[in-house]
This record gives sequence, structure tokens and C-alpha cells, in this order.
Amino acid sequence: MLSIRPATAADAPLLTALVRELAEYDRLGHEASVLEEDIARDGFGASPKFRVILAEWDGEVAGYALFFEFYSSFQGRAGLFLDDLFVRPRFRKHGIGKALLAHVAEVAWKEGYFCVRWEVLDWNTPAIEFYRSVGAVFLDEWKSALLIGEALQAVAEGKK
Repeated sequence: MLSIRPATAADAPLLTALVRELAEYDRLGHEASVLEEDIARDGFGASPKFRVILAEWDGEVAGYALFFEFYSSFQGRAGLFLDDLFVRPRFRKHGIGKALLAHVAEVAWKEGYFCVRWEVLDWNTPAIEFYRSVGAVFLDEWKSALLIGEALQAVAEGKK
């Protein structure tokens, strides 16, 4: 039986492990430097920067979704960015990913957000097919951009 619940500060170690599992699945494990302290501070501190829901299947943690608010100047209101949607491999094909996405969509709808937005790696065909099956629109004309690490520092310091 599936249940979905909001994560709590006590879940920080579990969430850290789940993020690392997702990073490995995405072939980006070398980039995952998140610590339990980061999750506890940024998700459950005085000013939470994200929300997390956990999916449990027969009492076992099966997956999670991590999301946060962003603002659209074009829409004149906020949307939700779904940063992580992950179901552990042995729990797939039970509708858990769809239930997690539906929960985030319900939050967005009830709280007046204009959309839920996310990114998916171009090689992840199962995820792409899943998102298409629920009616997601892919923004192929948009290119994601990222300043990170030394490039971020250089721009911040006016060196580039």
C-alpha cells in the first residue's frame, strides 16, 4: 500500500541517502556533495528553501519529490520547480512516481502556482516517456544554463 507524507527534519539522513541514490542513477554521483546538515538546515530550518514528500510502500521508503518556488516575470506569479522526483528501482511500476507528481501538482494547484516545471536528462527515455504520458510539455527551444564552481566565482568577482 502506498502512502505519501511530508518529510521532517528527522528524515535528513534518509533524504541525503535518497539524493545520493538519485545522483548515482543520473550518472552524476561524483557531483553529489550534499550533507545531512545541508538538508536539515535548508529544508527544515528557520527559512526552508525547499519542501520534500516521501513515498512509502508497505512501510518502506520507496521514493521522494523535492520542490521549491520560483517566480516568473512573464506570468506575474510563482511556480514550483520539481528538482527531484525519484523512485527506487525495486519500487518502480507501482504508480509511485505518478503519485508523487500528482501530489506536487495538487500542491501547486491548491496554492495558486501557475505551473510545475522540471528538467530531465536527455538519455532518460523512461522518464521522458512517463512525463509525456501525463501531458508534460517539453521546452526544446529553451536551453538550460548554469554558472557553477569557478565560473560562478569568476563572474561574481567580475573576472569574466
